[in-house]
Amino acid sequence: MEQTLALGDIPALLRRYASNELTPSRMVEQISGRIADDPHHAWIHKLSLEQMLVYARAAEQKGIASQPLYGIPFAIKDNIDLAGVPTTAACPEFSYVAKQSAVVVQRLIEAGAIPIGKTNLDQFATGLNGTRSPYGACLNAYDPRYISGGSSSGSAVALALGQVCFSLGTDTAGSGRVPAAFNNLVGLKPTCGLLSTSGVLPACRSLDAIAIFALTAEDANRVLGVVTGFDAADPYSRPVQPHGFDFGVAAAFNFGVPQSDQLQFFGNRDAGGLFDQAVARLEALGGRKVTIDFAPFVETARLLYEGAWVAERYLAIRDFIEAKPQALFPVTRDIMVAAKNLSAADTFAGSYRLRELKRKCDSLWESMDCIVTPTAGTIYTVAEMLNDPIRLNSNLGYYTNFMNLLDYSAVAVPAGFMSGGLPFGITVFAPAHQDVPLLHLAQRFRNGSRVHACTDAVPSGQISVAVCGAHLSGMPLNKQLTERRARLNAKMRTAPDYRFYALPGGPPWRPGLVQVAKGQGYAIEVEVWEMPATAFGSFVAGIPAPLCIGTVTLETGAQLKGFLCEQHAVSNAADISELGGWRAYMASLE
Repeated sequence: MEQTLALGDIPALLRRYASNELTPSRMVEQISGRIADDPHHAWIHKLSLEQMLVYARAAEQKGIASQPLYGIPFAIKDNIDLAGVPTTAACPEFSYVAKQSAVVVQRLIEAGAIPIGKTNLDQFATGLNGTRSPYGACLNAYDPRYISGGSSSGSAVALALGQVCFSLGTDTAGSGRVPAAFNNLVGLKPTCGLLSTSGVLPACRSLDAIAIFALTAEDANRVLGVVTGFDAADPYSRPVQPHGFDFGVAAAFNFGVPQSDQLQFFGNRDAGGLFDQAVARLEALGGRKVTIDFAPFVETARLLYEGAWVAERYLAIRDFIEAKPQALFPVTRDIMVAAKNLSAADTFAGSYRLRELKRKCDSLWESMDCIVTPTAGTIYTVAEMLNDPIRLNSNLGYYTNFMNLLDYSAVAVPAGFMSGGLPFGITVFAPAHQDVPLLHLAQRFRNGSRVHACTDAVPSGQISVAVCGAHLSGMPLNKQLTERRARLNAKMRTAPDYRFYALPGGPPWRPGLVQVAKGQGYAIEVEVWEMPATAFGSFVAGIPAPLCIGTVTLETGAQLKGFLCEQHAVSNAADISELGGWRAYMASLE
């Protein structure tokens, strides 16, 4: 890699601003010089220093306290509008100057982020390799002999070279994941409709999603929180839905892996070995591997370029391509023109088959939380791709082309380096609205530690509750949790501020947890269970006095709902605090 990361992640740059080590104005002055030379062909249009300073000074005037992305530089794929700047979609004759910014871009600017320019792409977002551009093939940030991935090629490369802190792409068939894998980045392909596509030139309008490239999963989550929101002007926008059980922070989760004979690495042994290591790492984090039949996903992927959805690409620029067919990059034109032979009957046939395949694929979610695959089975040199552009591009989409057709969310995650120094990545995916759990899992995968969920862009719709007695796993009352679709999140201890009692009367499953003054208590073993908020009321209603639900503080400092006992009820109870938990107490009775 020619250049080390200069800006760091978002929190690192915010800390520099907060300490007055740097200002947004000085930052853009540095970036302007850094991007003046562009041997990787990452940029199509770079803002002038004067234009960048307008945004930087506006952010400075509002101040750091009110802007979550204060002074954070970002890049924009050149099929997404930025007011006053040309949008080309990598086709010079198609170019127009946007009168207003795309909704997502405007939300970022209002949050203090600073646009640096528009980035290169496979023309009209048709391709996964980054070579289909009259502005030059975009070159891999780690080895310019190799492809960058596409179609969001420049957005990935500019970030990987340290020229911005995050970037925007689009992802219809893998364009926000393949470049992430090839340039050692996190690539979020959000739930379709979660981010407004107003101001985005369509590829397949019914499938398009804006993608977020970031250095870390935490950064991607931070950006997602800013740009998420319903847009009534976008007919494909949809409101945020609760994501449910957060497998990304859970002590145990189930993940699917394709059968070994369905994994394709196209002769790349390094990639196969790194994928095996990634699976082992997920298992070490508490994941249980479930082998799945990947065939329905592969067949779904074929629909994208062999069926009616090619016609949707053609429709997006029909007037232009019919007026100026020679203006298109040759490979792009050949793909688009083929759609003219498709009929309405072909469209319905593809739609029917997709419904059938989605039913098969969706049935797998009954037994697992997410599925993991390579992001791409291999990588190619620029020369190899130019020599065989259709077949090799198709290979790159083996693990990606089905995602939006099936309405899934996905995160591409770096997973090591091949022997030649090129990055390799995996993708974890799940049904729609699982973006945040996937990002949490990606964070754990990179950091090797548990993540404690905080304020996220998407609400969980869940309530966590700490149990300390007969509701523990395997205990008599645990069914009151499981019948409400609650799932075990973690086994932990409370802060050392509690006394624990065995209450008199009835069967021996009446524990009493009471908070006491600091220095007078113990840390008590608990399990943290997560249940749908809609079921929490009925659960609490069944708790008999003197037990109740209150606020319990864990050893980590986190606070959540949990079982407590009214103080008066422990006056004649046995103090079992020194045993440290209910299981130890029950064992002492045997």
